[in-house]
Amino acid sequence: MNELCAGAKTAARALATASAERKHAALIGAADYVWKSRADILAANAQDLDYGHEKGLTAAMMDRLTLTEDRLRDIVGGLRAIAEQPDPIGATIAEWDRPTGLHIARVRTPLGVIGVIYESRPNVTADAAALCLKSGNAVILRGGSESFHSSRAIHAAIVRGITEAGLPAEAVQIVPTRDRAAVSAMLNAQGQIDVIVPRGGKALVGLVQAEARVPVFAHLEGICHIYIDKDADLDKALRVVLNAKTRRTGICGAAECLLIHQDAINSHAEPIIAALLAAGVEVRADGALADIAGTNRAAPDDFGKEFLDMIIAAKPVENLSAAMDHIAQFGSGHTDAILTENPKAAQIFAANVDSAIVMVNASTQFADGGEFGMGAEIGIATGKMHARGPVGAEQLTSFKYIVKGNGTTRA
Repeated sequence: MNELCAGAKTAARALATASAERKHAALIGAADYVWKSRADILAANAQDLDYGHEKGLTAAMMDRLTLTEDRLRDIVGGLRAIAEQPDPIGATIAEWDRPTGLHIARVRTPLGVIGVIYESRPNVTADAAALCLKSGNAVILRGGSESFHSSRAIHAAIVRGITEAGLPAEAVQIVPTRDRAAVSAMLNAQGQIDVIVPRGGKALVGLVQAEARVPVFAHLEGICHIYIDKDADLDKALRVVLNAKTRRTGICGAAECLLIHQDAINSHAEPIIAALLAAGVEVRADGALADIAGTNRAAPDDFGKEFLDMIIAAKPVENLSAAMDHIAQFGSGHTDAILTENPKAAQIFAANVDSAIVMVNASTQFADGGEFGMGAEIGIATGKMHARGPVGAEQLTSFKYIVKGNGTTRA
C-alpha cells in the first residue's frame, strides 16, 4: 500500500497539469482497449461468477456482478461520454476585483489521490478510473473480492489507454489482493490518500466511516421511497412504481418503500400492489394495505431497510406531511420521489425532503450519473459537505484562489 500511495502521489502531480487533450486521448484509448479486451474481461467475469455462486450470493448481487457484451458496451459508452465532458480543472468558478487593486479568481483544482473502496460491481472500476482521471486525480481502486478478476481485467485495459496517451500508469492503480488488511491500510493512509469514496452496502460504508482517518465522501445505503399522493395519476404511478422497484433490484436507486395517501387507497393501492405482486415482488404491507390479498404483513424493521431484492415495504400515510415525516425518520438521504399532479404538493415535497435527489413523477432508478448527463458517477453521495448526489468529475475537485496585483501592498 505504501508503494501504491507513493506512485499515486507522483502521478497526481503529473495529472494536475495534464492538458485536457491528453486526458481526452487517455479516456478514448481506455474505451478502445476495454472493447478490444472484451473476450478477456468476460472470461475473467466468468471466474468471478463461479466464485459468487460458491459464496451463495443473492440473485440481486449476482446481477450486480454480471458483465455481458451489452454491459461492456455501456462501460465503453460511459468512458467516451466522460472523455467528452468539459475539463473541470483550471476552470474559473468566480472572479472579482477589489478596491485595493487585487484581482481574485477561484479556480478548480484536483483533490490529489482518491481511494475508492467498492463491492461487487466491476463497472465501478471503469467509472471511478475515468472520473478521477478527468478531474486530474490519481486513484487507488480496491474492488470487492467477488469482482476481483473482472476488475483487474478492466483495469489492465484502462492502463493501456492511459500509458499510450503519455500519462503515468500509476494514475490508476488497483489493489492486487483480496486481503482485507489493504482496506485498513487505505483508511489510515493520512498524508497519502486525500479522500476515500466507499461504494457498497451498509456494512462497508459503516466500516469506512468508523475506521477512516482520512476524509470520506458519505455514501449511505439507498433506502428510496415513493410517495403516491391523493392527486397522483394512476397510469403514471403504475409505470413509475414498477420501474423503480423491478428494473434492477440490486442498485442503490431501487425503490424500497411505498407510501400511499390514505385518500388514494381505494383508487390506487389495489391496482399498484396487484401489479407489483404480478411482477413477482413481495409486498410487506402495513395498516389498511395489509388487507390487500397477496400481501404479507410488514414487521417494524421492514421500514428503513434496503432490501436490494424483489421486496418492497408499503404503508398508508395520512397526508403529505406524514409522508415527509416518515421519509425523514426512515430514509437514508439518497433518493425519494413523489407522484402527484398537484404542483403545490410537488413543490412542498421537493423543498422539504432533505435527500440528495428528489424525484417528481419519475422513477428513482434515474439516480445515476450517466442519466444526469455526467457520463458516469463514482457514487451517490448522501452527505452534505463538498459533494452530494451523483459524484461526477466536477465534484471530485477542490479550488484555490489566484490573486493578482501590480506591486500591490497592504496598508
